[in-house]
Amino acid sequence: MKLSPKQRAFADNFIKSGNKYQSAINAGYSKSYARSHAEKLSENVGIKAYIAKRLEELKSAAVADQQEVLEFLTRLVRRQEMEQVVVTLKKPVSIPMHDKEGKTYSKFAYEDVDDVVDVKTKNSDALKAADILSKLQGMGDNANNTLTENQSRKASAEADIMEAKAKREANGDGADNVNVNIVMPDSNEEQKDNE
Repeated sequence: MKLSPKQRAFADNFIKSGNKYQSAINAGYSKSYARSHAEKLSENVGIKAYIAKRLEELKSAAVADQQEVLEFLTRLVRRQEMEQVVVTLKKPVSIPMHDKEGKTYSKFAYEDVDDVVDVKTKNSDALKAADILSKLQGMGDNANNTLTENQSRKASAEADIMEAKAKREANGDGADNVNVNIVMPDSNEEQKDNE
């Protein structure tokens, strides 16, 4: 159902204020019409549907999407975000004084003045953002898993070599060369498996 411009204005005003009567007046309806028909306007199926749709749009616009979060974290890592910090400054103040003879002279004192200044993101916050960003993008866990897998493969290969040497010694075989078949996955296949 298509709404008239006044009905749409009523709905938009009602979303902001929650006041049916004032929303009708703000939409351009007369006071007498608003008094007698504001309730009917709010119960109109088309207006209710429009209000529900607008509330959903407003709700989703208030929540950051994934791209926005990634961009914010990137700005933190690059220390491009500014935050406000309150600092206390010592401001010199001249105080007029009088000596015994009635002469006026100035004495300087310092007064504490609070000021708000913009500062770049702290290094510790940038490091935290970098850690979160790397985890979100799969860099952190993936890198650690690859290292662990490689270390595990190396340990397994060394164990196979030691086992082969032990068998050779047990058999009394005097050969210096030991053939061990170690199957290493192709790096391209491994990369495909990770994707």
